Amino acid sequence: MPEPVHVVLDTSGLAAIGGNLLASRLIHRAHAEADWYLYTTACALVEADRDRPGTGTHIAQLPGITVLELDLPAALAVAEDTTWGTAHTLHAVQPSPDRPTGAYVATTALQNWLGKPVRVIDLNP
Repeated sequence: MPEPVHVVLDTSGLAAIGGNLLASRLIHRAHAEADWYLYTTACALVEADRDRPGTGTHIAQLPGITVLELDLPAALAVAEDTTWGTAHTLHAVQPSPDRPTGAYVATTALQNWLGKPVRVIDLNP
């Protein structure tokens, strides 16, 4: 049995939805395949919506994307950084009971993840 695949869209990954073939494929897989899970964080969603109004509503309507809440451990992680979306995403991709091997970050902004302990899916064409 294959191991589940967990992917978290960062702010740039959310902005790519709607015109990026790779992002569209992730959404399709998360909706159609049992062992694929696609997430974003509440903080990344807010940042994406500020950059491109309407993004939040659009993402909330998509069937395969789970929005991860800003709970206390995530809030404490976010408090240590200047960019809430990146900090919340970094927290979300770490191993947890729900995602024992952690998750991948899906992004078009690879520079935001250089030197950070994450696995990245490059959404750039």
